[in-house]
Amino acid sequence: MIVGRGGHRGKTSGRGGKGQTARAGNKRRPELRDFIKRIPKLRGRGVNQNKSFAGRNFVINIEQIEKAFSKGGDVNPATLLAARLVSLESGRIPRIKILGNGDITKVISISGCLISGSVKEKGRKGRRQSRSAIGRSSACSSSSNDS
Repeated sequence: MIVGRGGHRGKTSGRGGKGQTARAGNKRRPELRDFIKRIPKLRGRGVNQNKSFAGRNFVINIEQIEKAFSKGGDVNPATLLAARLVSLESGRIPRIKILGNGDITKVISISGCLISGSVKEKGRKGRRQSRSAIGRSSACSSSSNDS
């Protein structure tokens, strides 16, 4: 007698599809998939994936600082807030970047702010001019002492 335990032919192993699977409209949904679809997912940042988490810099031009501060003044976020050149964002002083739009004639001290390359260059030029002027005045005074 032959014992039929199925074969190596896949799905029903040669025994056919009887019952529910044989009927019309047999589309049983996988239950687990439904549960997975209902759970909220962490989907990433979508359209804003390249947007930085860091806040935007508050931009101030050097000409605004020139008008607001006196010679030898100390420029930092707190003094800029006191001079009303900067406003609070969500109750905090924002990151400040000083841009080189305009000219600076005063000697000021900048701390706690980001500085553009053009501001650095203007600062270097100002130092060179003041050093050369100091050098000339001291040379003139020494020549007058010799005679």
